[in-house]
Amino acid sequence: MKYTLCVTQRCNLACTYCYVGKREEVMPLDIARHIVDFAFERTPPHEKIEIGFFGGEPLLAFERIRDITELIEAHADFAERDVEMTVVSNGTTFSDEIADYLLAHAIGFGVSCDGPPAVQDHFRRYADGGRSSPDVENTLLHVIERIPYPMVNAVYHPETFLELPRVVRYFSELGLRRIYLNPDFSATWTQTEAEVLPSLYSDIRKFYSYTFLKGDPHFISFLDGKISVVLRGGYGPLERCRMGRGEYAFSVEGNIYPCERLLGDGKGGGHCIGNIETGLVPSRIGEHCNTSADDGEPCRSCGLREYCMNWCGCSNYMSGGSYDAPGAFLCASERAAIETAMSTIEALTACGHGSELFAHVFRDQVIEEHEQLQKGGDVLAAKSNAAM
Repeated sequence: MKYTLCVTQRCNLACTYCYVGKREEVMPLDIARHIVDFAFERTPPHEKIEIGFFGGEPLLAFERIRDITELIEAHADFAERDVEMTVVSNGTTFSDEIADYLLAHAIGFGVSCDGPPAVQDHFRRYADGGRSSPDVENTLLHVIERIPYPMVNAVYHPETFLELPRVVRYFSELGLRRIYLNPDFSATWTQTEAEVLPSLYSDIRKFYSYTFLKGDPHFISFLDGKISVVLRGGYGPLERCRMGRGEYAFSVEGNIYPCERLLGDGKGGGHCIGNIETGLVPSRIGEHCNTSADDGEPCRSCGLREYCMNWCGCSNYMSGGSYDAPGAFLCASERAAIETAMSTIEALTACGHGSELFAHVFRDQVIEEHEQLQKGGDVLAAKSNAAM
């Protein structure tokens, strides 16, 4: 279960592709308290509670993040639950004080950066038009020194996607090893870009394989994610989109949305499905949270459907205007990612390194399944005892 709190919609950048409306408000503590209670009450006992601090730029409201963290850790059920907290920042502000707090409270940290200076500054500039890349690069270097295994998230766009292999190498040269690459699905993609994407992914695959064979493995999201899914035989039910049922985002006023990418101005219109003080609205959930791409063509007859994220409602909506039908570029990017993952598996297995690379996938899956079964059994036993 995933809960994203927009602690503030204030931001010091003016990224041209941003989907969150900018406002000065900070989330009131009473609203945050209701959200924390909602998260603990709504998450089944055997599921993890994932709480993300989001913005705007969340570190501009760092004191409120502290306040909410205290609420979470003071909750009566905190010690009994599996709770994971994360912050994703635009990288313009960071300090040793922030690092110390994140480490002390086991809060994961990531930075949004699109790549080397020319790529970063193409869309991600300060509100006054100034370049953000010098500050963000300095933050990345600082983060690498202080935070174990930090995450970096790069958004690519039709105007920048040809730089993807260089983006990956840039992050690697800085010292980052956990790299997420995500397309701007709201952009206007054409068949021309779709046809080029497989060759770009192939270049990244070569780098990925090389670093692994050299003993310096990198996590690259579309590759590792798809390799894992292919080896496991497809996405499991809890991995698929559960927007509005297993995933919620909250604006500063406590308005509820099925995903942070659908938050917009956060004032209650658009994709809003309720408010934390007045509750969810079932009719709005039914209207905004249906994702059933597998039921229609061309997904139904596609041989890659089990490995495809055609179920991602917000990506579908942003790329094609419908929650349950993937747009043409999402289809093309998913196919390219899956086929690149398959070729990676084949190549590394053929040269004798497949078992070493992929053993953790099965190990982690077995452990996770065992823990879920155990927790499920404990829950059933508790209910049975209570009934008696």
